[in-house]
Amino acid sequence: MEPAATKVCSNTDYGLRRETLSPMETLAQSVSTMAPTTTPAATIPLVCALAGNGTWLAYALATIAILLVARCISRFAKYSASPGSLYNYAAMTLPPWLQAIVAWSLLLAYVGTGSSVIGGFYHYANLLLRDATGHVFSATLLATFVTGISIWIAYRDVKISARLMLWIEATSVTVIVAVVLLLLLRQGPHWDLEQLHWHGMTGSGLRLGLVLALFSFVGFESATTLGAEARNPLKTIPRAVVMSSLLGGAFFTVCAYAEVLGFHMVGKSLGDSQAPMYVLARIGGVEIFGLLIDVGALISLLAGTLACITAAARVLLLMAHNGLAHDRLQKTHAHNHTPSLAVVITGIAALLPVAVLAVRGDSGLDVYGWMGSLATYGFIVAYALVCAALPRYLKRRRVYRPGAQALPWLAALVMVLALGGNLYPVPQGPYGKLPYIYLIYLTAGLIWFAVRRWAKNPALAES
Repeated sequence: MEPAATKVCSNTDYGLRRETLSPMETLAQSVSTMAPTTTPAATIPLVCALAGNGTWLAYALATIAILLVARCISRFAKYSASPGSLYNYAAMTLPPWLQAIVAWSLLLAYVGTGSSVIGGFYHYANLLLRDATGHVFSATLLATFVTGISIWIAYRDVKISARLMLWIEATSVTVIVAVVLLLLLRQGPHWDLEQLHWHGMTGSGLRLGLVLALFSFVGFESATTLGAEARNPLKTIPRAVVMSSLLGGAFFTVCAYAEVLGFHMVGKSLGDSQAPMYVLARIGGVEIFGLLIDVGALISLLAGTLACITAAARVLLLMAHNGLAHDRLQKTHAHNHTPSLAVVITGIAALLPVAVLAVRGDSGLDVYGWMGSLATYGFIVAYALVCAALPRYLKRRRVYRPGAQALPWLAALVMVLALGGNLYPVPQGPYGKLPYIYLIYLTAGLIWFAVRRWAKNPALAES
């Protein structure tokens, strides 16, 4: 049993509605940020294009990597609860400049993921609208619509947000699971030996596929942004972090195996498919489910946008309290008890790059991939730094045990290797520019940190 004295759940609520979310609603925040419905529809085909018959293996390895990180984050969450997510953990342990790196990286990660799913939303919306009416709508208009709805819900009430996200994802995932089960039943009681033997898979393809598979998990820790609003947060948040990564990993791995299997059955390439779940639903004999999954993916992207704005606003709120953002962002709505100004700003920040790219004529799937990859840099850096900080944090709480460094350092190493997989070999086209965009953004954040630090205490800034 851990000493009670080490529990450091803060009594500071930062103006948020305290302990209002149930364990399931807290879990919904992490699950919705991951937007699991979009992985079978959009991400798994991209992984398959790289890893081929090793797609399921890429997701199995990604699950192990994320579970290592989840275990480290849950250890932090077991002793501390705050709206600032991983930034709060960094602020308690790391030097100020590394705290700033985690804060700005995490903010970019949530906002960038929001931009990514907004791009996915207007792609799927126009697919459905074209099939239904024969016409497509303005991508910018659709992006503005989904962002506006998400801002309004996040502005109003976090409990409404959590309940809505929970039902949206539960319904969408249930339909996908039904299709997968029907497909496996049609296959019969035997394994797909081409997948089990990794036929045609290459080492470089698996490595690149593994990096892309990690994108399916990003945001699994976002329940930690609800530290002030979750009931019994020192128990519910660690459980939500581990459960979201474990359930997500199982779901993604089974879907990866089933999708590759289904396309083997019809002699087609999953990596080239634009509507994989529709094909699988037809193979499973439930063609109508393909349409339902596409609708579910669209609604899941709405839930993902909402979850990202919810998480980003709370990170920005704590950054303002810690002097990394403007003081006005510390304020919360007097009646709704939400970080209203931060919600509006993070929502607009998520929309702007999507609107620019949409006006240029870039497809929603391109926006989904580009902004998602940019967000991944922020997540990986934040995960690695927080994992590396865990041993020092446990020592301060007097709960450190010999050998406790192995897991955090292994998790941090895995994230560093994942980052290296993003950088080398150098990606082609727009993906090759993303590391430089991230570095420019991070440099600007550190300069802002130094300016704010110097303005408040010149002597401290020089130390």
